[in-house]
Amino acid sequence: MKKTIAQDFYNDPRIEEAKQLIAQTVQEHASKITQVKPADDELKQSYEKTLEDFSQKRGGKLYYDYLGSGIGNGALVELADGSVKYDFITGIGVHYFGHSHPEVIKAQVHGAVSNTTMSGNLQQNIDSPKLFNLILEQANKYGAGFDHLFMTSSGVMAAENSLKMVFQKRSPAYRVLAFEKCFMGRTLSVSQITDKAAYRKGLPHTLSVDYLPFYDANDHQGSIDRVLKRLKEYFQRYPDQYAAICMELIQGEGGYWVGNTEFFQAIIKECKKHNVSVIVDEVQSFMRTKEMFAFQYFGLDQNVDLVNIGKNSQVCATIYRNDHKPQPGLISQTFTSSGSAISAAYYMINEVASNGFLGEEGKIEKLHQYFAQKLNRLHEKYPQIIEGPWGVGAMIGLTMFKGDLAKSKEFTFKLFNNGVIGFIAGMAPTRVRFLIPAGVATTKDIDQVSKIIEDTIKEMI
Repeated sequence: MKKTIAQDFYNDPRIEEAKQLIAQTVQEHASKITQVKPADDELKQSYEKTLEDFSQKRGGKLYYDYLGSGIGNGALVELADGSVKYDFITGIGVHYFGHSHPEVIKAQVHGAVSNTTMSGNLQQNIDSPKLFNLILEQANKYGAGFDHLFMTSSGVMAAENSLKMVFQKRSPAYRVLAFEKCFMGRTLSVSQITDKAAYRKGLPHTLSVDYLPFYDANDHQGSIDRVLKRLKEYFQRYPDQYAAICMELIQGEGGYWVGNTEFFQAIIKECKKHNVSVIVDEVQSFMRTKEMFAFQYFGLDQNVDLVNIGKNSQVCATIYRNDHKPQPGLISQTFTSSGSAISAAYYMINEVASNGFLGEEGKIEKLHQYFAQKLNRLHEKYPQIIEGPWGVGAMIGLTMFKGDLAKSKEFTFKLFNNGVIGFIAGMAPTRVRFLIPAGVATTKDIDQVSKIIEDTIKEMI
């Protein structure tokens, strides 16, 4: 059977030997990273100088004094000052398989030796169709019927592309519906959807957005009644002017507020009466629930028109049905993703799909339950300090100090100094959030993180 030169190249035993050697070498050095440790005094001065210089050049201070050294071990990461910390925010959701994972590295090397650094709209390599097939296969696991996928360089560009497809289909409708406290991105247009005024300061108005109340787990029927009332008011006030509703099914930026199937179905049913397309934004929730997609977790397979994915997927994309297929020229991108990212994406998604991560007894759900139990015990010990946890799957949020912003921020900085990286989210209340590196995290990691959380609480009371 005729083969390409590339097939012979990739099957060359020297390529496999090189991948194995690199992965083994990384693993040998990564294995020295076994626990949290403070910075090395001899490295501190040069590290602080590098941080100061970098912050000045980028035009603003980094949130944390974080510059990775380039190596880690699973959920642990080494910084360039020699300190080691538990990474339980994972780059706000990017490092699903933690740091220096040998199989991810081998996948990256496989992609890196392809003949170009970046794939783009005009030229894709043979690895792109393979990844597309995997993602669409997973999206259609329960018969959703998605037909297409467009790869792009960032989550917000996936959001932009979904909006453009919807506006073209629904023209001249131009308004958008979204949930209060949502986050969708910070481009000139999508920043109008993200419900945070600071992200729009000084920007011109580009989109007309109207907000809906999100689900309140303490008032199920009231949540449905309120959102339907608001929807009907909007449809009466702006008839035939809505093109899309943008739905985060689990609100990450707000601190992991979890929606409800009946709530979402009621909204979608009303929107469909008015020819409003349903966009589900899964840039943060993809691969983090006990189903591959959050829309599957909520049983919305037949109800969604477009889905945005990113972060955990390593490459970002818009998944959509044939009836939303854009006309030529509407969406394009010179850079879509690198060969390394495409190859790593295939490994990660396939690993989660095939090796015991999903389902009631899957690793994601078990990690969630274990961490939630640990945090519940802390709530019982310190009920005035810590409330929660909230969230689902690999997404966990806490309310600290009654949601006070300054105190929550202080807590995350002390936690960082003590060896655990988390982050704040939301306003009134502010929450402390964690994104478990589910690809590598163990119960031992969660034990250690929980201990450091408690030690940090004790520091502040």
